[in-house]
Amino acid sequence: MKELILLRHAKSSWEYSVSDFNRPLVEKGIKRIINVASVSALVFGNQEIFFSSPANRAVHTSTILMNALNINFQKLQVCESLYTFDSVQLLSFIHEIDNSFSKVVCVGHNPAFSNVITYLSDTTVVNLPTAAWAKIVFDVPEWSNVKNGICSLGLPKEI
Repeated sequence: MKELILLRHAKSSWEYSVSDFNRPLVEKGIKRIINVASVSALVFGNQEIFFSSPANRAVHTSTILMNALNINFQKLQVCESLYTFDSVQLLSFIHEIDNSFSKVVCVGHNPAFSNVITYLSDTTVVNLPTAAWAKIVFDVPEWSNVKNGICSLGLPKEI
C-alpha cells in the first residue's frame, strides 16, 4: 500500500519584483499553513519523507509545516524536478519514488497537482487551493503502478 499527499504551497506574493521561483509567502499564507498543520497533524505526522519543490514558497511551506509539527528536517528533500506546473513531469517523479517509502508528501504547484489528483484518484479537482492537500491511498506495492487511488481532501480554513 502507498500513501501520497500532495500539498500545494501556501499563498505567495506577487508584490515583489522577483522571479516566480523566488516569490515569498504572504503573512496570510504563513498563518494558513500553520493552521493546516494544527488541524491535519494526524495526516502529516506519520509521513516518512517530504519532497519539496525548490521554489521559495514551497520550501517555506514545507519547513513551516514540519516545524509546527516537530517533524525532523532530515525527512525533507528538495527536488528540482518538483518545480513544475506540468502533470506529466510530476507523474514521472511520483512513479520514480523509491519503493522503500510508503507514506510520502510532495509540496509543489498547480496546475500539475490538481491534474495529477484527478488522474490518479477517484476525485476530480479543478483547482487545489493554496495550502490545501490531497491524500491518495493506493492498493499497490510499487510507486510505478499507482492509479485508481482513494482520495481525501484537506481544505484550509479562511484566515
